[in-house]
Amino acid sequence: MNDPQTQDEMFMIEAIREAKKAEAINEVPIGAIIVRDGQIIARAHNLREREQNSLAHAELLAIEEACKEVGSWRLEDTTLYVTLEPCPMCSGAIVLSRVKRVVYGASDPKGGCAGTLMNLLQEPRFNHQCEVVSGVLEGECSRILSDFFRKLRDKKKAEKKNVTKINSE
Repeated sequence: MNDPQTQDEMFMIEAIREAKKAEAINEVPIGAIIVRDGQIIARAHNLREREQNSLAHAELLAIEEACKEVGSWRLEDTTLYVTLEPCPMCSGAIVLSRVKRVVYGASDPKGGCAGTLMNLLQEPRFNHQCEVVSGVLEGECSRILSDFFRKLRDKKKAEKKNVTKINSE
């Protein structure tokens, strides 16, 4: 298990498991884990809807758990695995917590700040930069998200159709 690609895929599967937990409770299916010395020290999934908290992103929740686990705000020598490219808020928290490496699955064309819209994780003007690995199990990570949003759109269409039908009777 010394092959970094194989190890990255193994840990991304764990992040995908977290994403599926979010999906099961009707949250946007994004999962994150944090690894240090080959061990998972934190895991989380989106809880924005359930908590009604705009800060309850998978990455932030995992960072909070990892800080408690290591007893420090510094998460040096850790790798964060996340199924979707981090947003600006999460990217800022990642840099500020000194995560060494970020591995993500799907790119985010609307909010990705690890290389898509901008790259806050490797911004040389900050006092910390992260190694970034993108596209690990990208197909599966993208599929979970696109299936979730397709089902959501289908549900809204069906509800709208039912309301129209009731109003026309």
